[in-house]
Formats: sequence, C-alpha cells, structure tokens
Amino acid sequence: MILAGRRLGSAPSLNRLAVQHCSAVLPLHYVYHNPLPTSSGASRPISSSSKLFSDDKPFTSLNQNTPFTLCFLRHGQSTWNRDNRFIGWTDTPLTADGVLEARVAGQILYKSGLMFDEAHTSLLRRSIRTTNLVLMETRQEYIQVNKSWRLNERHYGSLVGQNKKEVVEQFGPEKVKSWRRSWDDPPPPMESDHPYWPGKDMRYRNMLEKIPLAESLKDTRARTAVFWDETVVPSLKEGKTILIVGHENNLRSMIMRLENIDPKDVINLSLPRAVPLAYKLDADLKPIPRPDGKLDEATGFLNGVWLGGDDAVKKVLERDHKQVYDTSIKENLETGGKWTTWRNWMEFAIGETDPNQSANSAHSEEDDQINDETRGKGADH
Repeated sequence: MILAGRRLGSAPSLNRLAVQHCSAVLPLHYVYHNPLPTSSGASRPISSSSKLFSDDKPFTSLNQNTPFTLCFLRHGQSTWNRDNRFIGWTDTPLTADGVLEARVAGQILYKSGLMFDEAHTSLLRRSIRTTNLVLMETRQEYIQVNKSWRLNERHYGSLVGQNKKEVVEQFGPEKVKSWRRSWDDPPPPMESDHPYWPGKDMRYRNMLEKIPLAESLKDTRARTAVFWDETVVPSLKEGKTILIVGHENNLRSMIMRLENIDPKDVINLSLPRAVPLAYKLDADLKPIPRPDGKLDEATGFLNGVWLGGDDAVKKVLERDHKQVYDTSIKENLETGGKWTTWRNWMEFAIGETDPNQSANSAHSEEDDQINDETRGKGADH
C-alpha cells in the first residue's frame, strides 16, 4: 500500500495495526472507523474515460462517481488551539501536529473515494494550509481553490488572545458556553486599539468598514449565507462536488442552515478539527439521510457522515469540552501524553513528511517558535 506517497513494506497489516492501537487507547477523531473502500486496498472509485467522454454535453463535474456531494472540514491544530486561546480572526499558523492532522484528514478523504471539483476556504492561513495539505494527500492540487473573508472564523471580540479556561474561571462555564456556542449572544466587543485588531492586517485594508467588533453565531451566519447563496449553491446546481475548509463557527453556521437546526438547540453543536463531514444532497440541496437512517451519534444533529467515525468524533468532542470547561483539569489536553502518542502512531501510519512535502505545505517550524504575543502589533502584523 502507498500512503502519502510512500510505500510501507507490508503496509496493509502495519497500517491496520497502527489504527487499531490508536483506536484502543486514544481519543482520536482521525482513525478510519468506517472507510468506504474495501480493506483489500482496491482502487478508489473514479470514472472511466469512456464514461467521462461519452456524452456530447459539456462537463460541469470531473467526478461522476464520487460518493458524496459536499464535504465540510475544520482546519488542523493551530498554535492558539494548542494553547487553548480564543482565536477569531487572528492569523495563527498550524503547529506541526496541525500539519499532521490535515494530512491524515486528506488520507481519510483519499481512502473514501471522495473527489472534488473545487475547494473554498477562508483568508486565514490555518485554514488555507489545511486545504493545501488535504489536496496534496488526495492528489487533487489541480482543482480551483477560492478564498473568502466570509469563511473566516467568527470574531470573538475582546476575548481574542485570552486563555479559554481562565475566562471560564472568571465568568463561569454557562456564560462562556453561551458566548462560544449560542445563537445570538456575542462576546464583549473588541476596541480598535486591541493588539489583535484585524484592521491592522493588510488583507482587510479594503474592507475596514466590514470588520466586526464581535460576532454571535447569528452574525456569522449572515455573512456565510451570502457566500452560500452566491458561490456554493450555483456550483452545487451545476453538479459539482465541493470541499469547504473552514473554522468551527463558520462551519456551524452553514451546517445549522443546511440541517435546519433550531437556534435554541445549536448551542449543543460542536465540531472537531480535521475530521471530514460528508453530505449527499438531493435536487433541492437538502441532506439525504445517512445509510442507517439515523442522525450521527457524535452530535445527535447531523445527516452527514463523519468519515473518521462517530465514536472517534464523540471522544474528541468530549476531550475538547474538558479542555475548556473542566477547571479541575490543569493539564493541557492538546499537548498531553496521549496526544504525543497519537502523533507518533499517525506518523507511522502515513509516513514522516519529507523535506519537499514540508516545503510544499508552506509550513515552517519557525511558525511554532514565533512569540504569538507579537502577532497583530503595529506594521508587522
């Protein structure tokens, strides 16, 4: 078997061993619990050339046989995910573990047989680099990638840069959960002299009046709705298969609309990093129910399929909840022993990144060494 461009000796059995080991001891959302292809290593389903070019009609989609229509993917771990800090529009880079998460997400997609006609992401590099790495792993670097500020993470106002658990200790878990997950309760606003004010960033120089002071999920949905209606819907109606790589709350806002989740219930919807969530849509762009006819077991809200498996997603969501709200836990669960073990096993499963791939990923170890406190200050933001 070839994984990430590498041949791993008797790889099928070794890879299964690695995955089984991880599944048994770690809260992993990246393990291949329900891969679509067979375990025999059969080729991923792609259209034959005779089928692709048999019709006289012009093509709108490259991927006639892909098993899903639309896929959402949250980016890999960034430096502030690792440090448990509110991020918002701050441009924190992927960590080395975040690069690995993105690569594993790409391998999951590759094994699922899901192919894309176009990809969409935000203006923030943790999301952009995740997109690039995923397309490298799926061998689809050639497809069009569109970037939009409307896919940026929600703006966390004055909370940006603060440690989440320290904010919970100050304001209480219920209030922080309301700020993070409710429909219409925005965090306290950010002033323009805040060290992480996005107006200092040159990428927003032509839209200063559109930069929010803070956003609720309702506000985030208002801007993603414009993107959905003007960009996503036309492509879906042309029969294209789409990848949207973004951030937890901008993805929550689109999934909320797609699944028709009630505003009072959406506070209980959370999304893990780097786990593909795939949908098959009908002619009216409504989700077709999962093969088992049930909503997903990880969140209880979704007709989409977690390509990493419901059980694994549930475990990582439980870990993420403890990381923020359980003030009795002093350990950073993003960097603890199990996380290191996960990294080692996943490197074994997909192979270590070679120098060329590191360069092509646009990831530098220098990113992890830069003091995040200097980001966003003055002219060097």
